[in-house]
Amino acid sequence: MGAGFWISRYLLASSILFIILTVVEYSKGTPSQADILSALAWSLVASAIFIGSKYWRYRKAVACATCSGDKPKTKSS
Repeated sequence: MGAGFWISRYLLASSILFIILTVVEYSKGTPSQADILSALAWSLVASAIFIGSKYWRYRKAVACATCSGDKPKTKSS
């Protein structure tokens, strides 16, 4: 997984989070420019933490417990 993969994941995560936070600001009523900039800042920071942790796990090859391919052991008759 190259840099393009991680950059596209970051951009996807941050854009989705920005949309969610912007919708929340609009639903509260009369959003200001500061509210929108705050939503942008929070989406960038939160996405950086999220994708950074995913990248760290990928580099360290830490397996996800729910994703492991371990099959339950069965008794042989």
